[in-house]
Amino acid sequence: MKQFAGQVVLHPLDLCFAAGRVTVLLGQSGCGKSTLLRLLVGLIWPDQGTVRFDGVALTPANVRQLRHRIGMMVQDGGLFPHLTGRQNVTLLARHLGWDRDRIARRVAELTELVRLPGDLLDRYPSQLSGGQRQRVALMRTLMLDPPALLLDEPLGALDPMIRADLQTDLRQIFRQLGKTVVVVTHDLSEAGYLGDELILLHQGRVEQRGTLAELTDNPVSDYVTRFVSAQRPLMF
Repeated sequence: MKQFAGQVVLHPLDLCFAAGRVTVLLGQSGCGKSTLLRLLVGLIWPDQGTVRFDGVALTPANVRQLRHRIGMMVQDGGLFPHLTGRQNVTLLARHLGWDRDRIARRVAELTELVRLPGDLLDRYPSQLSGGQRQRVALMRTLMLDPPALLLDEPLGALDPMIRADLQTDLRQIFRQLGKTVVVVTHDLSEAGYLGDELILLHQGRVEQRGTLAELTDNPVSDYVTRFVSAQRPLMF
């Protein structure tokens, strides 16, 4: 459970995210999905309850170490504007003392994985397109090869064609790497395309959990029906 200024943002939840699968959190703005993601990585702490990663409870004492096993990508990429793409990607690896050869090998692997020309990494974020910035941000998220990935509206600010290309690449990357992934979005069609399982949140509670077909064909409440109906013009 999590509250801010006395207002409950997330009611008590009992959620388990399956290893090696893509789970998508979706819902309207203010439903608690980004708050839940921040709880999962220890950026904020629950007022009641415990967050566990691979069976280990997150605490202030171990959160920094556990974060090295969790890659997080925020909505606008979160790149440092005063660093080049390469410096952004390798920042944590350099902080952890990786040698140059190891860093170079990993960067080469990731540029191929995300389909980004390597020469673009020597540009600053302001010199890259929105799609290129998101690919750099994804490389940074994957740099340490973490077993879990958290992505908060990773494609929300992109125009439709670039967004569609990145959706295709993300889906392929998720399936190729087989990592545990939690993605936040408000877009039902994107959720169905990327996710093995969808969790629809409403006012800080889980309204329905299941596949896209289950949400669209067997809604458990009037809210689910209205949420799906509101997005049908965008889906078909």
